Amino acid sequence: MKILIMNGPNLNLLGKREPEIYGSQTFEEYFEELKGAFPAVDLEYFQSNHEGYMIDKIHEVGFAYDGIILNAGGYTHTSVALADAVKGVTTPVIEVHISNIMEREVFRHHSYLTPVCTAHFIGLGLKGYQMAIEHLIQH
Repeated sequence: MKILIMNGPNLNLLGKREPEIYGSQTFEEYFEELKGAFPAVDLEYFQSNHEGYMIDKIHEVGFAYDGIILNAGGYTHTSVALADAVKGVTTPVIEVHISNIMEREVFRHHSYLTPVCTAHFIGLGLKGYQMAIEHLIQH
């Protein structure tokens, strides 16, 4: 099983940015834990602050991988193009958000990705990524 975890803008700052919301662990540290917890799964990690690079990566893997776990960061609330990329591929895409976007600023309450993703793990901290992997394995 091959799964891509993709993080969007500003998620490269995990561990430094707003630790009261996102925690103090970097995603790279957490990714090593995920690889250890799921040794039978080929996990790949990609992060970009650029919408076009994210779209290109979805196009690249979206017909070949068994799943994509996507935390699009701020693009969740603004990018029709990213939603179209997800809608255009056959690989199931799971939406993940570390914080509960419904308890934050009003502009974060809308997600262009929710209608085109197969599952959603929101507000569960980093554990949402683990739960998304487990969901893909089970389905």
